[in-house]
Amino acid sequence: MIITKKMGVLVVASCLMLLSAACGNSATTGSSTTAPATNAGATAAPAAPAAGKKISLGFAQVGAESGWRTANTKSIQDSAKDAGFDLKFSDAQQKQENQIKAIRTYIQQKVDVIAFSPVVESGWDTVLKEAKDAKIPVILTDRAVDSKDTSLYVTFIGSDFVEEGKKAGKWVADKYKDAKEDVNIVELQGTTGSAPANDRKAGFAEEIKGNSHLKVIASQTGDFTRAKGKEVMQAFLKAHKDIDVLYAHNDDMALGAIQAIEAAGLKPGQDITIISVDAVKDGMTAASEGKINFIVECNPLLGPQLMQAVNDVIAGKQIEKRIVTKEGVFTSEDAKKVLADRQY
Repeated sequence: MIITKKMGVLVVASCLMLLSAACGNSATTGSSTTAPATNAGATAAPAAPAAGKKISLGFAQVGAESGWRTANTKSIQDSAKDAGFDLKFSDAQQKQENQIKAIRTYIQQKVDVIAFSPVVESGWDTVLKEAKDAKIPVILTDRAVDSKDTSLYVTFIGSDFVEEGKKAGKWVADKYKDAKEDVNIVELQGTTGSAPANDRKAGFAEEIKGNSHLKVIASQTGDFTRAKGKEVMQAFLKAHKDIDVLYAHNDDMALGAIQAIEAAGLKPGQDITIISVDAVKDGMTAASEGKINFIVECNPLLGPQLMQAVNDVIAGKQIEKRIVTKEGVFTSEDAKKVLADRQY
């Protein structure tokens, strides 16, 4: 009889302890439930993380091909830490197959949200359909995909690459509007098939097409890397003795090209006008020295916007299908003024 009473007391005490623990978790983590996603662009309503469990985010990065990408990665990692997320990060080393493998791993791990910056635009439908079937929302950052089924991702956060190309083209058109002779332009493109390469080329071409004296005499990929930019620019200089303008799709390729131009005994920014995209610190330094004449900004610090989007998706909030980052442009004089305060 005494044993029975003791057991009853223990059971009641245990129940009270469990109830207390549950209330404690609720108090420290907030509501343990979220409303179903109402965003029209969402693939499916994600399951809310259990009380006390961190939101898990799987992020598949392109690689580490440039200063811009390094800054982008740091922004995402730091922002995820600040948000208290469990970030699962992978580096695809600029290979689509590596990104697809990473995304499938995230699906198997049952993360709450998947985000990635696509190496190229095409070939994503199958793996994104797998994520949709698993009810895991997908967010695109920096680069888009060309899928016709926009329900495969919730939103795309990043720059307007076409507009970046247009800004570069407009500056060239304005600078040479009174030119009496042909202006020969060479173009260092980004990774073949990537959204920024496709769009920056298209925007630039659209802006200069009404100026018959502006002629793109050579265009080749430099893979967004400094080494490849130098290599391709060396080839351009050997093949063409009358280059007036270089349009580089990112700062790293422009910086590599500057090395090739100087090695050829020419002065970058003077003998050859240079336009670039990104505005990372190395590029802005070159601009402040007059070696790059004009830079179109492409902001890599997307981490805070991504974490906010993840929180909103998990909370079932409606978010925009396209979130465009705000960016500016810089002449050499502009670069001198802001270089000291540049964050990336």
